[in-house]
Amino acid sequence: MTFFKKLLASVGIGAARVDARLSQDSLVPGDQVTGDIHLTGGEVAQEIDEIYMYVITHYEREDNQKKGREECVLAKHRLTEKIVLHPNETIALPFSFTLPYQTPLTMGRQPVYLRTGLDIKMAMDPGDSDFIDVRPHPYMEKVLDAIQSIGFQLYKVDCEYNRYLGREYPFVQAFEFRPVGILRWRVEELDVFFFLEETGLEIFFEVDRRARGYLRAQEHAFDLEERYKRLYLSADDLELPMSELAEMIEKRTLTQIPS
Repeated sequence: MTFFKKLLASVGIGAARVDARLSQDSLVPGDQVTGDIHLTGGEVAQEIDEIYMYVITHYEREDNQKKGREECVLAKHRLTEKIVLHPNETIALPFSFTLPYQTPLTMGRQPVYLRTGLDIKMAMDPGDSDFIDVRPHPYMEKVLDAIQSIGFQLYKVDCEYNRYLGREYPFVQAFEFRPVGILRWRVEELDVFFFLEETGLEIFFEVDRRARGYLRAQEHAFDLEERYKRLYLSADDLELPMSELAEMIEKRTLTQIPS
């Protein structure tokens, strides 16, 4: 009977279970993710080599004019050493780690979740997934407000493959703004990309100007007008009044665009 139970446990029937319980599921990049891993033993003792937790998201990638979603592991954390979980035993293990600074915000339909798993040899690894809410870091929030104050409205947010701007990961999160008011005659679109750090915020802007005349129309058609403009804001810069911060951004993005 014991052998039969072990056989069933190896395919997940009557096996150990894992449940991650977060202290809070609403976070900003750079926050500490804390909580407890709750383990419940199955019908037989099982040796767990390790307990791990992944931070996972998805991004879009276009290949041969077809768009598809790809999974990206932002971080992997090993939470414990080898342990033996006895039948029907319950264990609660605390965990804590830093949410990566480049974790995308869960705006729109962008998912970010934690996948917890038990590594058990010769058995199906039990797992648990928990979606989290990732809000803008205060640095990002202030810049988003400043951009809207100079005449732009946030239109769309998504994660997309970007070989040029991607760093630790093969994608970036693009914040797409559309102009309002008189800016509509000068700018088609403004894309913003954040690279958050503990002591500041690096930003890239991609300005799509409206085409004027034959030459401008040709530039627009071949995407020659689209260029990245970089701005680094230190923690001190981000303490500036909103009006001064907005002026810095306006100079960086709109200075060379005809009025």
